[in-house]
Amino acid sequence: MKNYSKKPDFTTIYKEESRKSGTRCRTFRRFAAVTLLLTIALTGCGGKQSDTITITNVSYDPTREFYEAYNPLFEQYYENKFGKKVEVIQSHGGSGAQARSVVEGCNADVVTLALEHDITLIEQTGLIEPGWQKEFDKDSAPYTSTIVFLVRKGNPKGIKDWDDLTRPDVEVITPDPKSSGGACWNFLAALSYAKEAYGDETKEEDFLRKLYAQVSVMDSGARGSTTTFVENQKGDVLIAWENEALTTMSSYPDEYELIAPSVSILAQPSVAIVDDNADANGTQEVSREYLEYLYSDEAQRMAAEYGYRPANEEILTEYADKFDLNIKLYTIDDYGGWDNAYKTYFDDGAMFDEIYGNE
Repeated sequence: MKNYSKKPDFTTIYKEESRKSGTRCRTFRRFAAVTLLLTIALTGCGGKQSDTITITNVSYDPTREFYEAYNPLFEQYYENKFGKKVEVIQSHGGSGAQARSVVEGCNADVVTLALEHDITLIEQTGLIEPGWQKEFDKDSAPYTSTIVFLVRKGNPKGIKDWDDLTRPDVEVITPDPKSSGGACWNFLAALSYAKEAYGDETKEEDFLRKLYAQVSVMDSGARGSTTTFVENQKGDVLIAWENEALTTMSSYPDEYELIAPSVSILAQPSVAIVDDNADANGTQEVSREYLEYLYSDEAQRMAAEYGYRPANEEILTEYADKFDLNIKLYTIDDYGGWDNAYKTYFDDGAMFDEIYGNE
């Protein structure tokens, strides 16, 4: 198997706040357009116009390293197949903030976000056509993940499962569900454990209230929480995407350990073409190719190398030594789908606000 992984600099790559992602996205796109116009002007009437196609992928925090590797792979594939050059521009931040940046004008051709709900918010503005969930295989989720714990080497607090995160001596780091899709998955993973352990709504809420009382820092995105835990050395445990935990362990050998809880949730990041933008930019065809190629065998294996669970189950089994396939995983369907889950848990005044005191 190829080893695609490389060590990320968590401090450097998280300099931009997710709220700035829309500006960054628009700035990069304008820069590409200005560069093209200058090229045409400088070459004159007899010059040859650049035939490089530019598309923008607006994504969430922990996909940075994966798309940094995937984009050159796709660009080469596309040139070999169609004889045309393509350049992919990336934008990253908290998933909810990224969705809002697209709604507010970020000229994304495709979105690869943490939650189906975040893409649905874009769909509701008319930028994405209805039915996008069925446009690609596996409900437009080319890779999955789950939620785990990242602790310091030796697991000094002896953390084994979710109930340990409610202890008064354990300091927890997790991002904010109001801006981070990963944080929403974290909340639902904890709730899934509570449902297994208690089976009583009052006790489940009490458990979550105790857990979030132990949260000392709540960043706007998953990568920000990793920076807080790894670079700033805050907290005893990071509630994290499995892929983010694996990336951190690879980047800092012998400094961290992954703890798989007994119960978690199947986290399904979603992808979609931003149809209005892609049509206006003339990039509908290349955008479709870009997302479809995520399902290719090479891209699926690359996703696994970067800690994502391939949607292709045969390829997933090739990495059984990397992923704990024995965790009991709830799914978003257990919560009535994302529309219902968001209204119940994350809307203003919903359960998260109640237990965290945001009312």
